[in-house]
Amino acid sequence: MRQEKTENGLACPEMLALTSEEGTQWMRPRERAPGVSLLAFCMTALVTLTLHSAPASAATNVYTMSAFTNSSESNMYVYQSYNGTHYGLMKGPAYTPPSGLIRDPSILKHTDGLYYVTYTTNWEGNTIGFATSSDRVNWTFLQNVTLPVANLQNTWAPEWFKDSDGSVNIIVSLRTTGTSNFTPHVIKARNSALTSWSSPVPLSGLGPNYIDTFIVKLGSTYHAFTKNETSKYIEYATSSSLTGPYTFKGTGDWAGWGNWLEGPALVQVDNGSWRIFFDGYTVSKYYYSDSSNTFASWSAKKELPSLTGFVRHLTVLKETGQAGDIRRLQSFNFQTYFVRHYNYQARLDQNVSPAEDSQFRIVPGLADGSAVSFEAVNLPGYFLRHNDNVLVLAKNDGTSLFKQDATFLDVAGLANSSWTSYQAYNVPGSYIRHYNYTLRIEPITTSISQSDATFREISP
Repeated sequence: MRQEKTENGLACPEMLALTSEEGTQWMRPRERAPGVSLLAFCMTALVTLTLHSAPASAATNVYTMSAFTNSSESNMYVYQSYNGTHYGLMKGPAYTPPSGLIRDPSILKHTDGLYYVTYTTNWEGNTIGFATSSDRVNWTFLQNVTLPVANLQNTWAPEWFKDSDGSVNIIVSLRTTGTSNFTPHVIKARNSALTSWSSPVPLSGLGPNYIDTFIVKLGSTYHAFTKNETSKYIEYATSSSLTGPYTFKGTGDWAGWGNWLEGPALVQVDNGSWRIFFDGYTVSKYYYSDSSNTFASWSAKKELPSLTGFVRHLTVLKETGQAGDIRRLQSFNFQTYFVRHYNYQARLDQNVSPAEDSQFRIVPGLADGSAVSFEAVNLPGYFLRHNDNVLVLAKNDGTSLFKQDATFLDVAGLANSSWTSYQAYNVPGSYIRHYNYTLRIEPITTSISQSDATFREISP
């Protein structure tokens, strides 16, 4: 059955606040098509409001990863993800210290709005390094801090820990001359500028030979994940105090991950589970594993997509509330089919696998914030754009042409005004449509093409 063409106007200006995404700063007004009267425009908006409940608030969680790599111990790479699994390169190298190494970089968002990394400066020595950034991409050396410990030989893997009282701490592994064992210690920031630090205090109970300690606090309990440097297993201990004493709850192969692993780092992902990342350093692989029952059991380890074998000892920072919604685009006239990317081409498919290929982050338009752009969830930094009228997935190169090609005006659906159509920003009159299951932009002149150019945004 062919759909009759409907008016493709949307909410009148007076109704903008009602039809935009509730509770967000980014409002997505739709465009009124040329030739549509204001009265019809507003009536269409009223119909749309009657048919739909309020859309979900725009709040994409953003995961930022800092890592050094197999290619260099002196460069830090920064990646970004919207699901905690698939990461896209923001910049690499993003930071090179003025001297020494940058192993084990750990990232923090501080109360001053800036990002900080702390890192291992050398295989031997008594310092840890600090750098800062306002945008996670451009970093500035802050200082090296000398830890006041006599005969300190190794100062490894500093890891941020922000306590529930607001204090900023660093967990660091120390070994002194003449000893064979490492001991985790904590230092506490003495000022808000993070330039003055307390003397190291050992974490009681985490011994005799543990490194790469990562701590999270749930309620009043501190949970420590730490590498047994003797057995090479990542083990698990808890305490009611940051400095201990810690009691081991999981030793040896307690989680089923095996040994010869290091660099544990944890983050809570969107479904509420906890994810641990760790470095299989002897086999050049990077893994992750999930727990949905507060660390009692863990899923089988999996390799980190696209980055395994390249990144080393990483940390992931999660932030909430970035403008944009993660959505799938459902075809109006093939309602079991969804827009996806495949080999960097945009097309329609059923039963999309992997499912993330059909998930896009709908963000303010790269060329015009009142329009939209579509960023691939599993390839952050890659957007749908038109190229010779064909819709492709491409990395944002920052040029004006790319931004325009990747920007679309979202208007009332050409086949059904309760759905949505997308007009090319820099090719007025051309819309995204599917043709032989591939996506392209072109003028819409028939009822069939109207249906081909109509989509619905739905939650994954």
